[in-house]
Amino acid sequence: MSEEHAFDTQAGGDAGASEYYPMQCSALRKNGHVLIKNRPCKIVDMSTSKTGKHGHAKVHLTAIDIFTGKKLEDLSPSTHNMNVPHVKRNEYQLIDIDDGFLNLYSDAGEKNDVKLPDGELGTKIQELFDAGDKNYIITVVSAMKEEQAMDIKEDTSSK
Repeated sequence: MSEEHAFDTQAGGDAGASEYYPMQCSALRKNGHVLIKNRPCKIVDMSTSKTGKHGHAKVHLTAIDIFTGKKLEDLSPSTHNMNVPHVKRNEYQLIDIDDGFLNLYSDAGEKNDVKLPDGELGTKIQELFDAGDKNYIITVVSAMKEEQAMDIKEDTSSK
């Protein structure tokens, strides 16, 4: 007779351990990163309020979602841990734009799963690529299993 074991997992079978790490709230800093409502955010403002006789100091965080630009806020006791996402920035050479996706290249290989961003940046990337007279580097930011093109600049290393 075999026993069935049920394991509680987050985020589709991955414990998410490599996606973020805990940090005491009082150790967080402005311009650092934090998870608010499970979204990776950059801290733009934080203030600490002293509470009553037996209460904990509370930290009020104001942060901007690094992918959507939305403002999020959180209030947490300064002694509690909050999760900090691992945020990576990588640069890739822009090879092609195909069906709304960027074809990118780096020493690690090709990458074809980054969407052409919406709005001003997407328009700029498309226009510079269509001009076709220069090579460009795309900066891709990734965190919490999401990634997005954040910047484009001329590749001056190949001259």
